[in-house]
Parts: sequence; structure tokens; C-alpha cells
Amino acid sequence: MGIQDDYAIRLDVFEGPLDLLLYLIKKDEVDIYDIPIISITEQYNSYLEMMKILDLNIAGEFIVMSATLMMIKSRMMLPVEERPELEEEDDDPRIDLVRQLVEYKKFKDASLHLEYLEVAQQNIFSREGEHVELGEEPERKLVDVSIFDLLTTFSEILHRVQKEELQEIFVEKYTVAEKIDFLLVSVKGGNKLSVKNMFLDMHSRQEIVCTFLAILELIRLRHIRVVQKKGYFNDILIIQSGVEEDIIETI
Repeated sequence: MGIQDDYAIRLDVFEGPLDLLLYLIKKDEVDIYDIPIISITEQYNSYLEMMKILDLNIAGEFIVMSATLMMIKSRMMLPVEERPELEEEDDDPRIDLVRQLVEYKKFKDASLHLEYLEVAQQNIFSREGEHVELGEEPERKLVDVSIFDLLTTFSEILHRVQKEELQEIFVEKYTVAEKIDFLLVSVKGGNKLSVKNMFLDMHSRQEIVCTFLAILELIRLRHIRVVQKKGYFNDILIIQSGVEEDIIETI
């Protein structure tokens, strides 16, 4: 029986294996054309382990990518003279992966740009006559974080709570349903909830996992947004979906 068996969650993976690799490359600020394959493989597999802890439905593509990374890693560690014969221009075992990532990033960036244009167009009301010039788009204070940002936070919190206290055997069980109710009440009316502060007083692995599952379920249902100021080291905030930034409490 899993921790969340009291609340049947069937999450689709929000993003794919190439998204995770691009996230790791960006987070570590490495060159996409010179991927440190040993480090990236270890990090990639650690994220898969976190997904398993949360019992997320991991698509087969994630497992295939893990095997691919392990194969590339093993070939990179072989002396050059012992590597399988390859075409001269493809003598780097990473080359096919790099090509996939570069092409995927092009399509992803184009998709995000088109999405931005669609949203911008919705705020334009045309009328006959004079040409209307719009001012510069105001810089957004908050940006949405990805599931991988949440998994990074999840990992940091679990490292803080390495072992559950023995007394937890005798206390009431935490449930995902209760954590969903707690989150909805906490962000009601434009309030914000700091992820870091929320977990400070949690010393139970079970409570942490249930809370993260509740966050993911509410994101999937689009009841909440998870945002932060630009930059990896800023606190992650949970806010109610549809709430404008200017009515959220001062950050």
C-alpha cells in the first residue's frame, strides 16, 4: 500500500525526458554541445528515483532515456581505441543526443513564443481608424516553475528529513485529501504560500510526500500555480490560479 492509496491520483508526466535534460543543462549552466554526461546521467537518474518515491506515472520514454544515458556514459569512459568503430564525424557518443536536444529546444522555444503571441493578441482590441501603439510589455514579477523545480525542492527537503521518527508509527496518518484542503484554504483570496516555510515544521517523510502529491494534483487540476521570482535560488510560492499578480500580498 502506497502513502497516497487513500487518494487515487493518476498523474500524467507533465514534461518529457528531453525537458528534464534541458532543465539539468540550464540549471548547471553547461554547454549543450559539451554535455558532462557522467554528472547529467547521475542527476537524471536521481530525478527518476524521486518520481518513483512519489509514485508518479513515469512514461516509458524516461526509462529509455535513462538507458541511453547509461550507454553513452559507458562508451565515454572507454579508451578511444576500444570504442566501437564510428563514422569520423560521429566519433563523439553524445552527438545523437545533442542533435535531439537542439532540435527539441528549437520547437519548444517556437511553441512558447507562439503561446506568448496568442496571449498578447487576446489583450488587443482593434478598431477602425487610427493606428494604436502599445507600450512595452511590463516585466512579470513571477514566473511559473516546472515540475523539475518542484522535484529539486522535494529532494532538498527529503535530505533534511532522512529518517522518520519512531513515534510516527503511533500518530494519525497524513492523507493527500487533507493536504489538498489545507492548500486550497491557505491560498484562498490571493494569499501566497511559501513552499520553503511550509515544510520547515514537517519532520515526517509521509507528510512531505502527501503534501507534494497534493501540490501536483492541484496543479494538474489548475486550481493553483507554483511560481517564483526569476532565478533558481528564490523561494517557490503557491498561489491560487486566476489571481492577478498585483493583488497577491507583497513578496
